[in-house]
Amino acid sequence: MSIKINSLQKRYNSHTVLDGINMTIEDGMFGLLGRNGAGKTTLMRILATLIKPTNGTVVFNGISVDNTKEIRKIIGYLPQDFSFYPDMTVYESMQYAAALSQVPAIMQNNKIPQLLKQVNLWEVKKKKVGMLSGGMKRRLGIAQAMLHDPKVLIVDEPTIGLDPEERLRFYNLLEGYSENRIVILSTHIVADIEATCERVGVLDSGKLVFDGTISHLAENAKEKVFELTVLKNEQDIVQKKYHVLTSQSSLGKIKMRVLSDDYPILGNPVLCSPTVEDGYMQLLRKLDREEK
Repeated sequence: MSIKINSLQKRYNSHTVLDGINMTIEDGMFGLLGRNGAGKTTLMRILATLIKPTNGTVVFNGISVDNTKEIRKIIGYLPQDFSFYPDMTVYESMQYAAALSQVPAIMQNNKIPQLLKQVNLWEVKKKKVGMLSGGMKRRLGIAQAMLHDPKVLIVDEPTIGLDPEERLRFYNLLEGYSENRIVILSTHIVADIEATCERVGVLDSGKLVFDGTISHLAENAKEKVFELTVLKNEQDIVQKKYHVLTSQSSLGKIKMRVLSDDYPILGNPVLCSPTVEDGYMQLLRKLDREEK
């Protein structure tokens, strides 16, 4: 399975939301990162056939995204904001979604229990949807998106409202599902990408500014991440001079992890191996400096 995106552009009047996106997405987990307003949700909605691009092409295994009827047979979509009928039970809402996706009744009898167990909602199958927590509703949403066994699963900010245990279960579910399929995960939480994806694209101001492996993204910050140990009265100096990633009080001092192009001159600096989040922050930092 592959999705080929070529010269994709989306404009609303004079405002360009996506500007010349070119990339190919293949089987496995693909992460999409970017700040709020970068264009992630717009790209997802185009892939889900909910809006049409202004220019450019998107092709799923030889099928144009313009062929809405055929594309919707092979995709599942969990938007960032979605709603259910609150008076339906969890099981009834799955039956309703299955009917909309034209899943045969004989398949529903096996598929619905299987998915509800996978997302840990089987025990509440008779509970009204309106009584579910936010995290439970997101789990129900992903179960509905997977009902017709789509070849492409598109999920937008899926871990909002999930506790750490639920997030881990969600990671495992998506990773297992992505074998011989495409799962596109859009988020601003780098840890979600790092935990699940091998490849990642980064959008910024509507442009694709990175497309590669997560290890290559981390390398953006190679030899630029340092740990400093400073006194509390030196904290403001560090914050003004360097890009602070994290800080933690320890034995009356403060340990600070910073990005710096040059070797820091205070705080007994220790060079650190960069993480994916470090590389992402360094990329954004570089883009911000180029705009000035």
